[in-house]
Amino acid sequence: MNGARPRGPKAAVARYLSSVFETSEDECKLTILDAVAADPPRERLLDLGCFNGAFTADLAKAAQATQVVGVEWLPQHAAEARRRGVDVAETDLNDPLPFPDDAFDLVHANQVIEHVRGTDNFLREVARVCAPGGRVLLATNNMSSWHNVASLALGFQPFPNHVSDEFHVGNPLDPRRGLMHADIGQTHVRVFTIRALKELAAVHGLETTSTYVSGYYPLRRRLARGAARVDPRHAAFMIVALAPAESH
Repeated sequence: MNGARPRGPKAAVARYLSSVFETSEDECKLTILDAVAADPPRERLLDLGCFNGAFTADLAKAAQATQVVGVEWLPQHAAEARRRGVDVAETDLNDPLPFPDDAFDLVHANQVIEHVRGTDNFLREVARVCAPGGRVLLATNNMSSWHNVASLALGFQPFPNHVSDEFHVGNPLDPRRGLMHADIGQTHVRVFTIRALKELAAVHGLETTSTYVSGYYPLRRRLARGAARVDPRHAAFMIVALAPAESH
């Protein structure tokens, strides 16, 4: 692969889609913050895949958290998060979490579960560390989004479902096509529909309390908001709010 971006009409489409992707991801974050702020205060926050800690800080403010803990695999991002005041554990989210049972009132993971190969262990651990009465928020790509359905109909690889650990390949409209993944471990290996995420969470003792969606490709923000309200099943991102079952 030479890393060159597509040219001509496909390049124009790719640039437009790249802009839509970015605004949709921003909209997803705003939806998460609104959901957290509408809840009672959550004193103990765990942010899984906290990256550089910038969004973790926003979450902590919305939750009125006094204890802010993150998990980040890559040392350079963990260091940035620590500079922002996050207590970071550097560990692989495929492994058991290094925290005791019932340790957190809010467990959050945005755009993380799709990178985890061991999703059963991940959800078991999330349920274990979330205290009774606590909340879990999992945000991820929606496999049934129309842009993924259309990609399959055209014989293209769906955008968020990667087949290579190194390169973006398989979809000529992908703005990152031919480029290497930005970070080791950036590959999406498990992409969910809304139904699949809810059902797998339930298997591991997490009951769905609310579902939010954001983004609606290929529409820009204002139109996307309206379309996602009318047709949430095919929105770009889903945010599933969960609570430990009574037996936990």
